[in-house]
Amino acid sequence: MTSKFKLGLIINPIAGIGGSVALKGSDGEGIAEKALSLGAEAKANKRTATALAVLLPYKAQIEVLTVNGDMGEQRAVELGFNTQVCYTAQSPTQAQDTENAVNALLANNVDIILFAGGDGTARNVCSQVADKCPVLGVPAGCKIHSGVYAVTPKAAGRVIEMMVTHQLVTLSEADVMDIDESLFRDGIVKAKRYGEMKVPIELRYMQATKSGGKESDELVLQDIAAHVIDEVDDSLTVIGSGSTTAFVMEEQGLENTLLGVDLIQDQSVIANDLTESQLWELLEKLGKNNESPIRLVITLIGGQGHIFGRGNQQLSPRVIRKIGIDNILIIATKSKLSALESRPLIADTGDELLDKELSGFLPIITGYKDQVLYPVASPE
Repeated sequence: MTSKFKLGLIINPIAGIGGSVALKGSDGEGIAEKALSLGAEAKANKRTATALAVLLPYKAQIEVLTVNGDMGEQRAVELGFNTQVCYTAQSPTQAQDTENAVNALLANNVDIILFAGGDGTARNVCSQVADKCPVLGVPAGCKIHSGVYAVTPKAAGRVIEMMVTHQLVTLSEADVMDIDESLFRDGIVKAKRYGEMKVPIELRYMQATKSGGKESDELVLQDIAAHVIDEVDDSLTVIGSGSTTAFVMEEQGLENTLLGVDLIQDQSVIANDLTESQLWELLEKLGKNNESPIRLVITLIGGQGHIFGRGNQQLSPRVIRKIGIDNILIIATKSKLSALESRPLIADTGDELLDKELSGFLPIITGYKDQVLYPVASPE
């Protein structure tokens, strides 16, 4: 009789909860409570369900070993998996619970630990697991700098599927990175390597460690900025996060939120660092009196290729639909696109239908009156 695949599961239920309300994360005392008071919605369990749904055809072959409640048990049981609780967490859950849960799963000799969270969660897992067991992250946090995460929740499920179905999967060491969220909220990115963990490598499904640093080709960025300024003219324009979009703001002499979302019109700032609800309300209010279409200017995360779903959760499905796909301006240098090595851009909005609508070849502004067609894929 073939033994069952033992899947260790840990969910950080508050991971990324500060993203949609412009808090840039969930780390820190009182941040989760503040996010909830601002109307944030915890999405880590939903994203984990997306990963586990890929494994439903193999339920009879899988035993899920996990933590009680919303740290894993609830989601696994709802989906019908054979589930065993190995650790009981306190309420509300703490970082220590993640660490204790890792040790409990290791004691039960799981085949792999699947965890949902962000870089803070990866650090907690890394502090206990070392090289004792393979791990795989389901991206659910605001900060995903570590290389231990799949590119999307569904991709995480695909990697586990390969293991369950006994396909050859290479194990490799991947860096665990994190940044200081207190500096992050002030617009300063300071990343640090905290260790490495063994992860199953399948390049279609695993992300590269996030590229850092500013664009160095200032002349190209000036050309891109000039094109965008001409294109948006006097339109009500949402400016997404990132150093490339920040350059567009700098060229207009406007205050910019490097790691947030701003709203401008007529080369003037209407509001900086907006939450999802604030952005929605302004678009609803100001869009009615605006003859030109609302525009959205975004860029991609260097080294990963995400255009939605990483660091810009304020751009929710309803906001994107309000603006309209045809009114989205994606900007990037050709060197940044080349660094993706032909991998598609990824739209991971959390709305499967919208992700599919965004899929296909979209124009990317790479200079003044210079565009290239580049593929955009929905999560797999």
